[in-house]
Amino acid sequence: MYGIILCGGSGTRLWPLSRKSFPKQFLRLYSDKSLLQETFLRTQKIMPSKNIFFITNKDNYFNVFDQIEEVYPELEKEQIIIEPGQLNTAPAIALSIKYLTEKKGVNSDDPIIILPSDHDVRETDAFIQLIKIATEKASDNIGTIGITPKTPETGYGYIHKGEKIGSYYKVSQFKEKPDQETAEKYIATGDYVWNSGIYILNEKTFSEELQKYAPEIYKYYSRGYEEFIQNFLKLPSISIDFAITEKSQKVIVFEGNFGWSDISSFDALSDIAQEKNIDTKNHLLFNSKNIFIHSATNRLVAASDVDDLIIVENDDCILVQRKGKSDDVEKVTDYLKTHNYREIDHNIMGYRPWGKYKVLVDEENHKVKKLIVYPGASLSLQSHNHRSEHWIVVRGIAKVINGDREIELHENESTYIPATNKHRLSNPGKTELEIIEVQTGNYFEEDDIIRYEDIYNRIEQ
Repeated sequence: MYGIILCGGSGTRLWPLSRKSFPKQFLRLYSDKSLLQETFLRTQKIMPSKNIFFITNKDNYFNVFDQIEEVYPELEKEQIIIEPGQLNTAPAIALSIKYLTEKKGVNSDDPIIILPSDHDVRETDAFIQLIKIATEKASDNIGTIGITPKTPETGYGYIHKGEKIGSYYKVSQFKEKPDQETAEKYIATGDYVWNSGIYILNEKTFSEELQKYAPEIYKYYSRGYEEFIQNFLKLPSISIDFAITEKSQKVIVFEGNFGWSDISSFDALSDIAQEKNIDTKNHLLFNSKNIFIHSATNRLVAASDVDDLIIVENDDCILVQRKGKSDDVEKVTDYLKTHNYREIDHNIMGYRPWGKYKVLVDEENHKVKKLIVYPGASLSLQSHNHRSEHWIVVRGIAKVINGDREIELHENESTYIPATNKHRLSNPGKTELEIIEVQTGNYFEEDDIIRYEDIYNRIEQ
């Protein structure tokens, strides 16, 4: 048994928390674990850790690696598959299965579980039990998990259950996200379940159904792995539902109820927070009711004489919207995209393979950052044409290349790096290194980085 966790998405339905540079699956929304880490830890209870693979894009590779290594230090880089470009779930799944069979020797009839990385499961034992049953019974079918609906949810796709055969149903039809009236009709019949996006299949069935229903993908899938990679960007950007499962006669659904949510909105996150009884001592309400507050920085937030609101704070942005209307965040993100607001993609926290940084001050002629460098990590050997930098160590030990000098800095020590000087920062210690970086000049964007050496292969060819 093998698992593929899909973690290349970059959705903005949870903006301003989720952004292209650090999307939803990497957020720690209600615990000290991210959604991706929670997904991996659940899957770890179903199969050996070495059988769990991840597919993501180049930009998020190190986010995946760092977060999974945090909970599974034995992680091998070969367990992370990198898409040559960001398409949709059908090409991503095809690439993953091709990788497993050709590079890892997975047999064509071995069961493979496909899992989204950004869902919440509150009853883990019930989830694991249903997955094990589905894996045993799926055989040469395409199994999927349907969630018993609690409410007429308009944010989820639905599956119409057909004939019941033992522990599963034949899938009669997939239904797109309905309007409120249609969702209420679905719930009333008892014949519909929410589509979880979880699939259980084997390579043999996948290949056969791909050839029937998605020949434009199968054309390259049927060739060698390297050729498939080379032609990946020629594939259509299409979901696995549209490409195969909505057309296939081999799809069966196993119904379950294990406290599932795809956290597709702040209304959904509000429900989870309430069920988990998350500590809200820094969220104060005065003569107010039905208020959901989420502060990524744990700031004190007070609401007075208001009702039915969602308030979300994340360093550089604040979102306030009507409770029950959280899907309307799309209006905000569309506006930001149209008018080229950088906040649609980036926030003042930056995540890198060597660690992370936070922008403390961003003015016209200077920028101040706090850098955290992981033990044993190293930034690239680089230079800048338009800015000088001043590094001050506030915690840990820094190994620094500054021009033709190599120096070691301890707490309260600093170095000045003139523009055009080649420089590198490394952490030789066993604890995190914290640096305050003061940049001065007339241009501070990331494209003013000239890399000469980089252990993370970020030098453009």
